[in-house]
Order: sequence, then structure tokens, then C-alpha cells
Amino acid sequence: MVEAMDSSDYFESYQDLAIHQLMLGDAPRNGAYKRAIFDNVAQIKGRTVLDVGAGTGILSVFCAQAGAARVYAVEASNVSKIAREVIKENGFDKVVEVINSRIEDTILPEKVDIIVSEWMGFYLLHEGMLDSVIFARDKFLKPGGLIFPESATIYSAPCRVPSMYDFWSDVDGVSMKSFSEKLRSEASHKPSTVSVAPEDILADSEVVLWIDLREVTLEEISGCKVQHVAVATKPGKYQGICLWFTCTFPSFATEPVTLSTSPEDPETHWKQTTIVLPTEIEVEEKSPIAYELSLARTTENPRRYNIELGMLDPAEVDHPEYCTCHMTKCILVRAMLEKYEMESLPK
Repeated sequence: MVEAMDSSDYFESYQDLAIHQLMLGDAPRNGAYKRAIFDNVAQIKGRTVLDVGAGTGILSVFCAQAGAARVYAVEASNVSKIAREVIKENGFDKVVEVINSRIEDTILPEKVDIIVSEWMGFYLLHEGMLDSVIFARDKFLKPGGLIFPESATIYSAPCRVPSMYDFWSDVDGVSMKSFSEKLRSEASHKPSTVSVAPEDILADSEVVLWIDLREVTLEEISGCKVQHVAVATKPGKYQGICLWFTCTFPSFATEPVTLSTSPEDPETHWKQTTIVLPTEIEVEEKSPIAYELSLARTTENPRRYNIELGMLDPAEVDHPEYCTCHMTKCILVRAMLEKYEMESLPK
């Protein structure tokens, strides 16, 4: 169980300039937003934009550079003072108005055509500000207006977690297995933010949650529960579950821009989130790995979520129709489906 943080603590934490330094140094994050905004110049030029949680103002400047007629940069923390300086430094103080306020307390003189926000937290939802974006959408966005990003997806996959399992049998000639057991026990109750190497992912990813920001409600993001049967794509030690997310931006003239925090893509400041198993399980290629994953808001703080991971017996749960695992029932089903498909082909 994570320790709760109230709203004032949340906004005060964003007054720490080191947090903004970390985000501004995140090239995949900045690049995705900039590409998405400049790919949509025709939709932004001459329009009104609302930047929810503007921080130091970089997204507001991108929108002004793309030709927005007016940008309302709403930032609840005192970093809004820096945003004003950054916006003036870039010559857009006549276009961008910085408003030091929670979006929920903000009054605007008009509806807006576009909302931009970098609202994502760890594994998308944890300590994020999606609630505020939904509020802004419902109160300020014109019908048919655009949201950057417009959709987001959480993924999960079984993985190795070498930092929790390797090395401990011989630490400079000293066995530390008892320490590693306690370390894993603690980590299994509190997800960790780490960088997961692509080679440590043991199976194809599964979708945990897909969010359409144009329509999603608060109730729909209060929690979710999924059951997955993953199939190992390689032999290895199943030591945990890895979570990551992607965000997709509106697109009219080009391929949609996607910001990805996958282990396969360049590292972002979000990295990945791992849930560590208390004990590892050796799996072979094509072994089924069944698990149940739930995300639920904490009662203490709606900006925080609890994750629960349950390990399931692959023999006792339903498998996908085209499951590629090595269990006899799935081999027989695949054979029957393949036979049916062959018989259905034109003679």
C-alpha cells in the first residue's frame, strides 16, 4: 500500500525544479508533443488552446509557434512564475496567458478549440492528472474540439527482474540470499519504477486499459481488472510483470504520432513499472503464464492507484481462441481451427 499524498502536497511537489529538469530533458516526451503539434498546424493556426498543467510552459510555446491565436496556460504551482518568464523569453507573452490556478478553479472568458496536456503519471495513471483533463474537456472544450493526446493505452507483460534476483548468491564472496528474499517481499507489495531491458520481456504484451480522452468518464478510470494468458516467447525466469503505456495524438495529414514508454523504445523519464514476484518461476518457450491484474484508485487520494497481481493456474482459466501455448487443449484447438480454415478456402 502506497502512502497517500493530498492535493496541496501534489502541487507543491511540482515546485521542485529538479522534476521539471527531468521532464525537459526527456527527448522522446518533448519530441512527440512537438511533432504532434506541428503536424497539426492547420488545425491549430488561429485557434484557441488550453494547456492543462502547463508547468514551465514548453507545450504552450509549441502551440504559439504553430500559430495559435490564444493559449491559456493553466498551472497550479508556483512554477507558473517561471512559465511567464519562459513565454516572454520566447516572445509569446501577447499570445500566451499564464493562469496560476487549479484547472477546477479556473474561469476562462471563452471555450477553447484544443486542449493540450502532459498529464501522464507512472504506468499512466499513478500520480497523473487525467481527472483534471476530463474536467477541462467537459467545461472548456468546444464540441468536436481536439485533445493532445487523444488516446492512451496501458500494456503488461511477464518479465525478468534481474536486479531483484541476480547477484545475491555471491556479493563479493558473501551470500545475500536472505536479504534478497526480504527485498523481493517488499518489492512485491510496492511496484518499482525501473528501466526494463527488451530482452527481459518474456512474452508479447497485452492491453490492460485503453482510454479515449474524447469520451472517457471518471467512473471508467476509477479502476479495472483484467485476466491474461501470456505465452512465453523464449525460455527464462518469470520474475514479475512489467507495465508501460503509449499515448496517441490527433492526426489529419500524417501518420499519428505516438509517445511510447515501451522497453523497446527510447527511454523516457517514466521508464517502466514492475511488480515483482516473491519467487521466480522457470518457463520454457510456449509456456502459458496466467495472471490477473487490477488497478484501483486509493480511497485516500484519487491521484494514486493500487495494483494487485494474482498468479493463476494456466490449466484452470480460459485461453484465447488462437492461443499458441504448448498445452494439449490449445494445440488441439489450433489444429481444428486450421483444418476449418483450409476447408473454407475456395476449391
